[in-house]
Amino acid sequence: MSTQQPVSIQPGDIVRLRKPHPCGSYEWVVTRVGTDIGLQCQTCRRRVMLPRSEFLKRLKQVVKRSGESE
Repeated sequence: MSTQQPVSIQPGDIVRLRKPHPCGSYEWVVTRVGTDIGLQCQTCRRRVMLPRSEFLKRLKQVVKRSGESE
């Protein structure tokens, strides 16, 4: 049985995924949260939607929370 903590993702969070986008970027901005997670590439601004289960498998880390200041 998995003992992983649930991940809290909010729109505006910047996340790093395990594999790079074809443009070479690993970092994405969360644009939508629900059954599907909306993401926008930080480099080329391409938008994608991933099912939540696939997003959680690909997620490596949350780089910056939406409420944090620089």
